[in-house]
Amino acid sequence: MNWLLSKVEELSGENLYACYQCGKCSAGCPMANEMDLLPNQVILLVIRGDESVVDAKTPWVCAQCYQCGVRCPKNVDITKIMEALRLIKLRKNIDHIKLEKVKKNLPQIALVSATRKYTG
Repeated sequence: MNWLLSKVEELSGENLYACYQCGKCSAGCPMANEMDLLPNQVILLVIRGDESVVDAKTPWVCAQCYQCGVRCPKNVDITKIMEALRLIKLRKNIDHIKLEKVKKNLPQIALVSATRKYTG
């Protein structure tokens, strides 16, 4: 078993092999037009061990609306899988904001929000 699949299954608590790629999750996703990978493609890439899925924008675009899980005939909760991929990315601890270059007059909440969004 590849490390990515085992880590996603550990973090999400979902069995990715339950997905048989029917595509109902992707067909009902309200954010599918904004995603670079459809939800069922994300699952397939994780199963194949393709680490490029960690750098995809799809987990960040996911609205966590649970439409995919409601439509899934195998009850795979894809929102948990997307959350697991976000956690894997965040745990790499790549900081995309250089705090020394940020203007000093920003509201604190904007700074906290930006660091949460752009770290990972």
